[in-house]
Amino acid sequence: MENKLTKRIALFPGTFDPFTIGHASLVERGLNLVDEIIISIGINDKKNTYFSLEKRLEAIQELYKDEPRVQVRAYNSLTVDFAQQVHAGFILRGIRTVNDFEYEKNIADVNRMLSGIETFILFTEPKHTHISSSIVRELLRYGKDISPFIPKGMNLF
Repeated sequence: MENKLTKRIALFPGTFDPFTIGHASLVERGLNLVDEIIISIGINDKKNTYFSLEKRLEAIQELYKDEPRVQVRAYNSLTVDFAQQVHAGFILRGIRTVNDFEYEKNIADVNRMLSGIETFILFTEPKHTHISSSIVRELLRYGKDISPFIPKGMNLF
């Protein structure tokens, strides 16, 4: 049995409303760096989500049902506290812009100060930089096809 202290686990936190091909790319690339990724859907009562928590959990779990190194969980706490709870030694984040970098750096610094947990950042692949969950939600509101922006096989409806 593998020791939890030596297993490299990364928490990939977000709202994932919805989970996009950009998110899937980060998971795929992150699996080259760690042994396991826990896709962690944060519960934030201040955010007005398009999809229910249950639908997001179910859709992402179904997407990764054949990938034993990926778990999908929901949490309702500080991300760093949840990371400690699930024995994650790392937090995985993706950035698309310079503004994303500044925001993520500040959070990473605070998380490291609070817990010692390191954040690693992967740059979004250029072909995905224009994709965000908020843009996909806007397309949905106007009845547009979102299939080019979500992973193949993801069932949101």
